[in-house]
Amino acid sequence: MSGLGFGLGLRTEHYEAVLRERPRVDWFEVLTENYLVPGGKPLHYLDRICERYPVVMHGVSLSIGGTAPLSLDYLRAVKRLAARIHPRWISDHLCWTGVDGVNLHDLMPLPYTEEALRHLAARIAQVQDFLGERILIENVSSYVSYATSEMTEWQFLARLAETADCELLLDINNVYVSSVNHEFDPRAFLAGIPVERVRQFHLAGHQHYGGYIVDTHDAPVAPAVWELYRAAVARFPHVATMIERDARIPPLAELVAELDQARALAGAVEVEAA
Repeated sequence: MSGLGFGLGLRTEHYEAVLRERPRVDWFEVLTENYLVPGGKPLHYLDRICERYPVVMHGVSLSIGGTAPLSLDYLRAVKRLAARIHPRWISDHLCWTGVDGVNLHDLMPLPYTEEALRHLAARIAQVQDFLGERILIENVSSYVSYATSEMTEWQFLARLAETADCELLLDINNVYVSSVNHEFDPRAFLAGIPVERVRQFHLAGHQHYGGYIVDTHDAPVAPAVWELYRAAVARFPHVATMIERDARIPPLAELVAELDQARALAGAVEVEAA
């Protein structure tokens, strides 16, 4: 597989194991906000890991869909970190995270309207100009929808990537979670996303509560998400794939074994397509 291959989210619980065991992981995704404070153990470990592995940066605080001005202090800190660790790319979420200075500590969905599209495209352009590179925007899992929406989520994402000239981080678990919660065909979502804009996949676990699903990142990837990932690899070949785990974090070896599942599945799809 070309590109970065198969990665894991770097978590504090695994710092020592990564350095000691040198696991069969092609790259790590680092949570941007964990490393914005100068000094301390997180940066110490990150510097050492960056000597051994490629990394990408993944943020949760950009609030690209918010109405407050973008935080230049935050963007300066992101740019300083990027200059230090040289990530292959920087990503954040298609969402808003607060209002009137209050951080909701959640990734809130947006209405899929022409007005929102113009608002987001202008803000993404501002961020990309400031950082001097394209960013990746990730689809979020959602639990509410807006009556004002004028298009589907995938139509909105496709148009946003083109209008803002950004790239996409396609979270396969989030596609599946939202497809159940909002009763749409997840394969229609994949079919509506332009192939040339997708640079990274996320895989993660969730909790199913009967009529709805919550994106929890506290369990192995579900069988239905593996099946959707198979379809995603067939449509978007050679895209870097990464597994997220943020709660009930198992030993590193368990996550590496799960990553090997992704590697094997993607390899089988490549063989079938050849």
